[in-house]
Amino acid sequence: QVQLVESGGGLVQPGGSLRLSCAASGSIFSINVMGWYRQAAGKQRELVAAIASSGTINYADSVKGRFTISRDNAKNTVYLQMNSLKPEDTAVYYCNAVSYRMHVRYDYWGQGTQVTVSS
Repeated sequence: QVQLVESGGGLVQPGGSLRLSCAASGSIFSINVMGWYRQAAGKQRELVAAIASSGTINYADSVKGRFTISRDNAKNTVYLQMNSLKPEDTAVYYCNAVSYRMHVRYDYWGQGTQVTVSS
């Protein structure tokens, strides 16, 4: 089992910045990928950014050039630096960890943190 605890959401004006943090605990040795998803009101949850244990990083097209995902292995923490925020970035952001065992994918989720971009 993997436990994920997020922090760092809040209210910010358009053009502002926020940094989200996600601390992992438990069976962290089993984690292959960590990332951030978001879900806006009335919409499906979507991938924002992900970083694999190999270091490979993926971003959604909508955040490329504005968001940066990084990880601190010593602290078992993943960060999402969000710059040049737009109202359409408003959503609940969820930390995600993925592990594979016997070719079966296991997803773990944080509780979610609200990000609101508004003037």
